[in-house]
Amino acid sequence: MKWIRPNRCDNSGPNCLEVALMPDGSRLLRNSQRPEAAIKVDAQEWAAFVDSVRDGQDL
Repeated sequence: MKWIRPNRCDNSGPNCLEVALMPDGSRLLRNSQRPEAAIKVDAQEWAAFVDSVRDGQDL
């Protein structure tokens, strides 16, 4: 599995959200400081999250 970090996150920062795409379209999310703990969101949840961020909504 390949974990992806946002471009704005570099190795000098203390915390980064990493994302991995699963074969079924869901995503795994983890904190780079705690890689052993990940949560899974389905494709619809991920799309709603991305739309909210793009729209500038508070989460």
